[in-house]
Amino acid sequence: MPFIAHPAATGSKHQSVLTHLRAVQVLAEASAEKFGYAQAGALIGLLHDFGKYSAAFQGYMDDIITLKQAHANPDLDEDIESLARTVKGQKGTINHSTAGAQWLVNHLMQIAPVIFKEDSSLSQYCMVVVQGLALCIVSHHSGLINCLAEPSGGLLKRLKLGEEDSHLNECIQNADPEVLNEARKLAGYDFLKSTAQALKTSLSPYRSNKIEHDFYLGMFVKLWFSCLIDADRTNSADFETPGNEPARNTQADWHMACALLESKIAGFDTEGINQIRAAISANCQQKALGQQGIYSLTVPTGGGKNLASLRFALHHAKQHQLDRIIYVIPYTSIIEQNAQAVRDVFGDELGEQWVLEHHSNLEPEVQTWRTKLACENWDKPIVFTTMVQFLESLFGGGTRGVRRLHQLSKAVLIFDEIQTLPINCVHLFNNAVNFLTRHCHTTAVMCTATQPLLNKLPERVKPRGELALTGGNELTPDISKLYQALERVTVRNLVRPRGWDEGELTALIAQQLESNTSCLVIVNTKHWAKALYHTLNEHLAWPDGIFHLSTDMCAAHRKAKLDEIRSRLDDGLPTLCLSTALIEAGVDVDFNTVVRFLAGLDSIAQAAGRCNRHGRQQGMGEVLVVNPHKENLNRLVDIKQGVAATKYILDADDFDEAKLLSPEYTTRYFDKYFYERCDEMGYPIGTHGLTQGQSLLVDLLSSNEKSTEKSPLAIRQAFMAAGKAFKAINAPTQGLIVPYDDTAKTLISELLALDKRFDAALYRTLLQQAQKYSVNVFTHKLKQLLDSEAAYPIAEGEPVYYLRDEHYSSEFGLSLEICGEQEGLVL
Repeated sequence: MPFIAHPAATGSKHQSVLTHLRAVQVLAEASAEKFGYAQAGALIGLLHDFGKYSAAFQGYMDDIITLKQAHANPDLDEDIESLARTVKGQKGTINHSTAGAQWLVNHLMQIAPVIFKEDSSLSQYCMVVVQGLALCIVSHHSGLINCLAEPSGGLLKRLKLGEEDSHLNECIQNADPEVLNEARKLAGYDFLKSTAQALKTSLSPYRSNKIEHDFYLGMFVKLWFSCLIDADRTNSADFETPGNEPARNTQADWHMACALLESKIAGFDTEGINQIRAAISANCQQKALGQQGIYSLTVPTGGGKNLASLRFALHHAKQHQLDRIIYVIPYTSIIEQNAQAVRDVFGDELGEQWVLEHHSNLEPEVQTWRTKLACENWDKPIVFTTMVQFLESLFGGGTRGVRRLHQLSKAVLIFDEIQTLPINCVHLFNNAVNFLTRHCHTTAVMCTATQPLLNKLPERVKPRGELALTGGNELTPDISKLYQALERVTVRNLVRPRGWDEGELTALIAQQLESNTSCLVIVNTKHWAKALYHTLNEHLAWPDGIFHLSTDMCAAHRKAKLDEIRSRLDDGLPTLCLSTALIEAGVDVDFNTVVRFLAGLDSIAQAAGRCNRHGRQQGMGEVLVVNPHKENLNRLVDIKQGVAATKYILDADDFDEAKLLSPEYTTRYFDKYFYERCDEMGYPIGTHGLTQGQSLLVDLLSSNEKSTEKSPLAIRQAFMAAGKAFKAINAPTQGLIVPYDDTAKTLISELLALDKRFDAALYRTLLQQAQKYSVNVFTHKLKQLLDSEAAYPIAEGEPVYYLRDEHYSSEFGLSLEICGEQEGLVL
């Protein structure tokens, strides 16, 4: 009887270890080929579950089959919690991820000394290959473990495990000869030498900067790991639910895509402001024929950068035969809008096949076997995601995010509103983008109206990671002239020493609305949005034209509100919207006037882009900057710092109100805001047990020179420690599915029913559909909801949650209190 890797849910057609290993080998090889390491991917794919040939693991498989625990975790390992742990009262765990790593190290270390003698310059890189591939195998359930020699264990400890724990010799005896023969064929002299030489060629130019050199080294290991994780989870899901292959890794026809876009553009109006937008777009098409690298697209709000960036990306992907285009957007609020705009270009059928939205946090940080199988892996040609998801894929711990990391190779990455990048992630982001564009056949585009100075950091922090963006790679010709041509608003500084109280703000907003018919008010906190909404509802005589927007509303809810707002604006009806900053990042609305609470200059510029956006007013639109009398920004550090930097400009002796949105003032703003916070750019994590004194996460992922542990390994990254410390936002959130409408309620019902008939492909589809009906909540808020039985998991032990109907408001979205009579309260 064959050795079993995964038991069948029903019947006796179990997946053999041989079948699983060879299938994962093929998938991992194909993924790693994109960045030049196909054989490395094949080798770790073949050996990752070599430990399943042990009698202990096969006994565990027999227990699952006999007791019909069909959905127990068939990949139980020492770092995993699972229902399967309790099968037959089993104590402890079964280690199946060490034997393959030990076989690989033992085999390659017989070859390595020969290469060392031939070329000593390859010694370090040979050891990186040996240790890096072993690390991927031992970590394929836990996430990459640390490479330091800390007492609690790491790669060294795992490699030194004895036969009783690793079962290496037993597995060698039991293994299918085909597996061992293929492993010996792959892991030969030519493989080790050529892979080490490839690493040396890639990394040698950066040896003068140890942080950069070692960060890149760690990125190669992460990419290998990503290929393995995605291949393993994909094949496991395919076994659970056969027939997934046709829907996976859809290939776009870039020639057709470009033709469809050009046909769409040919029908556009080119009068007035559209003439300027057309010129920007045409320039992007021309520049798309250039070399791969890092580009900037600096366009004032309303200048059509979304279409221009799409035009660049499609023609660039066609020019360089790339696999995909990934849009990275700061907020979930505009993903659906932008994704739909792309679908509209391709038509419904192709749009659904080619475009993927991935923006919610429904995938839990602590994963179950089900969520591992269903985890999103960005396998469509055009992906829309958030900066949070992008950063988690690069730097998060575990196996959830890293699964999709390899998809960033052979791609065009479009970073929309790049100025919103969290300040503590600057070095991590810069190093990662530099690596991807230098070594993974990837192109990156930094899009914004207000470019941050990622490529012009202060000298003392440059070595930790400066973006390799050159001036010649700007996609917009003559930026200053363009800003003048697209000037459609005037900004008035109404900031007062004592601020504006609620009554004064109400009167100001009402006056603006009466004079201009439509008014958008953008505030910094949900508290102020709700407070002004209530006050103005009482003050004005037509409540049907007053709208509230915040991130407590799911994407589908916000879209419905925005559709209604746009319809009223198009019809010239009185329209007032009270919103948090979510409306600033590219939301296509056109108000006659905007009132903006004092914030960073980049936010004020984005707010201005929602005023007279299409140049329809005869004169200039007006943006009024005000400061509330009381505003609690203590937990909103970036906004608080932005307010201080803008106030520094407003209070300057040479302040010129007419220049506030100019490139000159943008540079002055970032000089103050960005440079004064340069010590935060390496992601400070305080005192850490693995390092001496204050630590930076960028160091844990690079040279680790402050390590308290001296390790003989060529790889010194503390991957697991860094992953646990990293959060893309300071206060982590969890996605919660909300009962916004009948469609959302049906999805919740289907997810609840799935507990009785689990289907990995259907689960993934339902989670994708549920994204637009989810709200990201802080963990302490989720706990409150769970404790009060306002929210529940979709299944016992499954960390995907849904909200009860009574806690979702048609006005404000998610509520800690039961809605209805209490809906009008300010929370």
